[in-house]
Amino acid sequence: MDIKDLTKAEEQIMQVLWQLEKAFVKDVIDELPIPKPAYNTVSTIIRILETKGFIGYEAFGKTHQYFPLVSKEDYKRHITEKLLENYYENSAESMLSFFVKEEKLDLSDVDEILKMINKIKNRPR
Repeated sequence: MDIKDLTKAEEQIMQVLWQLEKAFVKDVIDELPIPKPAYNTVSTIIRILETKGFIGYEAFGKTHQYFPLVSKEDYKRHITEKLLENYYENSAESMLSFFVKEEKLDLSDVDEILKMINKIKNRPR
């Protein structure tokens, strides 16, 4: 599946839809921070997300209930791969090193990552 990039506004709407799983435009607006965007603004972004293949809907008369077609995990994978490719020359080591230098990870985080790596390495193939 070819996942497209999202704008910040589109991603904000998707975060709400991933959380709610199914929602009408009004439900999405209720979950957004103040100042609340206009109904038409959210409705337009939702239509764009539909065009990009991120959401589907079920019609109830003139209104629609929307739901994600792309999982949060799949989008997270897409974004992480793009981040690695565009900023870290496809090197997880380079990315990890950056986070350590920026003090976004402490030694216990690194220790947990190493445990995960060892678990993966020791999996039967």
